[in-house]
Amino acid sequence: MGQLAKRAVRLALILALPLALAACFGSDGDRPTLMDGTQAGGPQPFPDNFRSDTLALMRSYLNNPVGVRDASMAEPLQREVGGRQFYVSCLHFTPRETDGTYKAMRERAVIFVNGRGDRVADRASELCAGAVYVPFPELEKMTR
Repeated sequence: MGQLAKRAVRLALILALPLALAACFGSDGDRPTLMDGTQAGGPQPFPDNFRSDTLALMRSYLNNPVGVRDASMAEPLQREVGGRQFYVSCLHFTPRETDGTYKAMRERAVIFVNGRGDRVADRASELCAGAVYVPFPELEKMTR
């Protein structure tokens, strides 16, 4: 096999790796979560570290956590999620796209289980209805 063919095969393998990994993890709805287990039973404690937990979740949720604009957050409130009561904090933010531009503001809900950040929900309009937002500059200052 020639040098050019070896490079092409290597490049194809590198490009296929993210797709293979994504298939292993499934969609966000398939991700294991404490919400589904018995660990989430009973009354939920208030998430005292909700700001730092939210930053940790958003660092992994966003493709590029650098350059977020217009970030604001609502205090966690109890909301019904999957038939149970959990604390939910809502976010508004404008992420920097992969091409460096900024598009529409996004709304996301962070769901807390047993006082810890568990997941970021994309479909947040119902969970975040009536949320009162305050600036969240820590989200704008994130680095990789």
